[in-house]
Amino acid sequence: MRRVYYAGSHVLTSDRVCKAMLRFARALAENQSSDVVSIPVVTEGGSRAYAHFLLGPASQIFSTPVENSADEPFDADVVRDLEERTRLLHPSTPDWPDEMIDVPDLDLDLDLDRRI
Repeated sequence: MRRVYYAGSHVLTSDRVCKAMLRFARALAENQSSDVVSIPVVTEGGSRAYAHFLLGPASQIFSTPVENSADEPFDADVVRDLEERTRLLHPSTPDWPDEMIDVPDLDLDLDLDRRI
C-alpha cells in the first residue's frame, strides 16, 4: 500500500493504483493538460471509498510505502483506465522498467492491452 500526498493531505491506495495515477499525472503535465481521476482509497476510519484528484501540470504529488499494510484498495478497472488514458497521451512511450521499482509491474495479472 502507498500513502499518496496531495494538497496538504494524504490518502492510502494500492501500489499499482498509485503507480498508474503518477504515470498519468506525468503524461498530463508533459502535455500541459489536466484531468480528474477517481481512485480507490482506505478512509481514515478504515472503510473503502473513492478519492477524486485534479491532476495537471502544477500537481505536486508524491507517495511513500506503508509498512505492514493490510488489504489494499485495488480496482483493476481504475488501473486499466489510467493506463489507457496515459497511452493516449504517450502512444509511443516504451515500458518504464526503472520506475518505482519497489512497486510490482502493472501488468502482472492484468490484461492492460485490452481497450476500454
